[in-house]
Amino acid sequence: MTRSSYVFTSESVSEGHPDKVCDRISDAVLDAFLTEEPNARVACETFATTNRVVVGGEVGLSDPAHLARMQERVDGIVRDCVRDIGYEQDKFHWKTVEVTNLLHSQSAHIAQGVDRDGAGDQGIMFGYATDETPELMPAPIQYAHAILRKLAEVRKSGQEPTLRPDAKSQLSLRYENGVPVEVTSLVLSTQHALESQSSADIRAIVEPHIRSVLPDGWLTDKTEWWVNPTGTFVIGGPDGDAGLTGRKIIVDTYGGAAPHGGGAFSGKDPTKVDRSAAYAARYLAKNVVAAGLAKRCCIQVSYAIGVAKPLSIYVDTYGTATVPEAQIEKAVAQAMDLTPRGIRTHLGLTRPIYARTAAYGHFGRAAEVDGGFSWEKTDLIDALRKAV
Repeated sequence: MTRSSYVFTSESVSEGHPDKVCDRISDAVLDAFLTEEPNARVACETFATTNRVVVGGEVGLSDPAHLARMQERVDGIVRDCVRDIGYEQDKFHWKTVEVTNLLHSQSAHIAQGVDRDGAGDQGIMFGYATDETPELMPAPIQYAHAILRKLAEVRKSGQEPTLRPDAKSQLSLRYENGVPVEVTSLVLSTQHALESQSSADIRAIVEPHIRSVLPDGWLTDKTEWWVNPTGTFVIGGPDGDAGLTGRKIIVDTYGGAAPHGGGAFSGKDPTKVDRSAAYAARYLAKNVVAAGLAKRCCIQVSYAIGVAKPLSIYVDTYGTATVPEAQIEKAVAQAMDLTPRGIRTHLGLTRPIYARTAAYGHFGRAAEVDGGFSWEKTDLIDALRKAV
């Protein structure tokens, strides 16, 4: 039986976290290639450390001349990302960082399966939704993201000039009868400009912004606050800790509230089902909950490299379904073509919409008019209800 009263914790990291810097660069490279050619193949990995960014992986365009031209753009893409995030430190500055580009052509052995509309790899992917927030996301991860988005806004606007890009948040929420009611502890570590700023000084800066994004009544006299608990945090970003693409997969998804298939998202074009099928599974799970077929829904899909049709579809509603789960499994398969091509077409995934996903979560965001976060739409409600 699912527990109804408990404490659950999730964490988020900011766009300036070293791993997120790398995710942003990898997705910006992907967007650039998709702008050049919607069917571009990209598997881009980034490594960042003191004064250096290394970009590598496999890319493919139909015209080799275009590929050469795109290779020349990588240096500028990296610097634009670092500048937008806000790094102008002595040992990590968008002007002076050394960029190494090791991108090369996609393996013909991988391409042969994908070119037949098969999946780009084997694997399992999960999607999840819950009715505990308006975004149909788990509350701990949704609000951990919201805190860091807010701090990034006030940092970039100049409202809080001593905040710096690298930050992490963590929320522990107490649930009663399955509903989040209280923050039992809050952890916030943020890079700052001045050695003289104490933990108390930083709390005075961030607390009003944190209170502005959390629901009324969640912060109480019992809430434990841990703001910069180790003290000074001036050295941050890739100068303080190396970063890699794809190391924050739980931050990117559901904060540990749901299973994860293991595949990262950033830097991968939508023929890679690690990304596109995870988006499709979230889309279907969200529509199941929005349709009132369950209060919580987890969907698993599986694929084989070079094979178009998913090998399996599994639905778990944790005992909250209003119809048999087997019916929901059949309904989601009817409502959407879950072949890699079908997913790309249905969700419009061949557009340059990925750099914006690299921080603050791939899910729980508002669908955008240009096709960004299309997997957050709830336009399958009628189809699912009819199918069951």
